[in-house]
Amino acid sequence: MKKLLFLFGCLLCLIVIGCSNQSDGKQNNAGKEGSDKTVTYESEQGPVEIPADPQRIVALTNGPNVFALDGNLVGVDEWTKANPLFEESMADVEVVSENDPESILALEPDLIIAGSHMENLDELEKIAPTVIYTWGKLDYLEQQLEIGKLLNKEEKAEEWIDDFSKRAKAAGEKIKEKHGEDVSVSVFETDSKNFSVFGDNWARGTEILYQAMELGMPEKVQEDALAEGYYSLSLETLPEYAGDFIVLSKMGANNEFTKSETWKSIPAVENGQVIEFDTKEATYSDPVTLEHLLKIFEEGFLK
Repeated sequence: MKKLLFLFGCLLCLIVIGCSNQSDGKQNNAGKEGSDKTVTYESEQGPVEIPADPQRIVALTNGPNVFALDGNLVGVDEWTKANPLFEESMADVEVVSENDPESILALEPDLIIAGSHMENLDELEKIAPTVIYTWGKLDYLEQQLEIGKLLNKEEKAEEWIDDFSKRAKAAGEKIKEKHGEDVSVSVFETDSKNFSVFGDNWARGTEILYQAMELGMPEKVQEDALAEGYYSLSLETLPEYAGDFIVLSKMGANNEFTKSETWKSIPAVENGQVIEFDTKEATYSDPVTLEHLLKIFEEGFLK
């Protein structure tokens, strides 16, 4: 009798273990099926089948937008990697280029983001699903929303857009209250020898200043920079394009031009109404960059 009970107990254990293993197997397979799930993304080039939850993203463009939504980046372009705002956070992310598809292949991406102006797009599409964007086709907020759709994080993107737009508009209203409804601003960039002035959609905070805050743009800037996005000029002509405030994007530490009489004679300079930042921190229009510049502008205009 005891022997019979022992055998029955062993049989029961085997049945329980077998059921448990079968259950675990189903769970493991379910996990694999979940990671293999795909969705159709409607890109500007047409529908693209992409992972529902991409885990290895190579962003040859829009890397900062992906980063802002906690996308799993494994490769980015050299300019994103060199940006001081992302340098520490992207320490383990590789630098890649569309001109070296093999370096991208080695990262085993499951999603590639590229620009329509880039070369070797056909080669990239052979490596992984590739979504292509044309720079400037979408405005800075639409682009972030589109990246949200791409990563299945549309709601998170919308929440940031709504919140940032409200805060930037409120800051603009405070600036106008302090400096007048017609207060104007110019955005210059220089490496101390060459100068440019920007319109309302060429990064460097222009989207915040002119679109979100609705600050004034000097007439000469409207005439020469608004359509093309930027306009090259000389130190001697800077005063013609200067607004009540100057936002100065600086490439390098050479400040010789600030010693010139031309620069010193600009009213915004005389009044101490110059706001400066490093060009490397301002060449994108993603949430991280925009939040950084919004703080700089609030302090610069409202100090």
